[in-house]
Amino acid sequence: MKRALNAWTVEGSLNMEETFAAVAAAGFEGIELNVDAPGAAHGLSLNTTREDYAAIRELSKKYNLPVCSISTSLWGGKMGNKEQWADAEALLYKQIEAAKELGADGILIVPGGMGGATTLDAARKTSIAFLQAQKAKIEELGIFVGVENVWNGFFLSPYDMASFIDEVGSPKIGAYLDAGNMLAFSIPEYWIEVLGNRIGKVHVKDYKRNGGLNSGGTWQDITHGSADWKVMIPALRAAGYDGYLVGEVFKAFPDMSWEDYYAKVNGEIAEICAM
Repeated sequence: MKRALNAWTVEGSLNMEETFAAVAAAGFEGIELNVDAPGAAHGLSLNTTREDYAAIRELSKKYNLPVCSISTSLWGGKMGNKEQWADAEALLYKQIEAAKELGADGILIVPGGMGGATTLDAARKTSIAFLQAQKAKIEELGIFVGVENVWNGFFLSPYDMASFIDEVGSPKIGAYLDAGNMLAFSIPEYWIEVLGNRIGKVHVKDYKRNGGLNSGGTWQDITHGSADWKVMIPALRAAGYDGYLVGEVFKAFPDMSWEDYYAKVNGEIAEICAM
């Protein structure tokens, strides 16, 4: 497996070249970029142009740092609300465009949309219908589209996630597994076992429980929480996963330099890669 870092982890004031330089200097083997609202110093947006992509490709080459995937902060409940399908479609294909332009093989999307008059059942059916309507084009474009288990109350067990993916029914639509987002209420290695070869991308983070499941806790650095990486990493290998482990973490130590922090995260991911 390879070590990568999501650009959200990087100091927010850095521009795109400074971001690539910092991530490469820390020893990472890839970087995940994000489609955000316009104005982010080192983010993509719905307004990113072909010229912008060309400049990023040059940075990737200069710093020997591949763009491994494209995430985003903009999904919200778009997929599960038919009135927002036009916006969802625009975001989906902007992410795919960015992936193709920058040499990444996958993107992260977020199903959901329940709340108010929209029930979980309705949001699930509408999210599946959206992806089924797009799957022929997704397959034609050849980019893996990974649905992520975020803290929105949508995927509460690995069986929820597996059945959602299976009902969509496309070899190019699978799981972008966040291996820390279920730690508060479930066991990550069980998710890996159930999802198996549906897993196409992986985020890594860690969370320290206050005792058992559903007892609260706090986010921690990778290897400093409740995640049993010595079980999880072999489980990923058994599922056939050999891609990037993308750190999606946040600096919690004001006195630590950013350079030391990036190196620390790279070392933690290297440690679990070796398990």
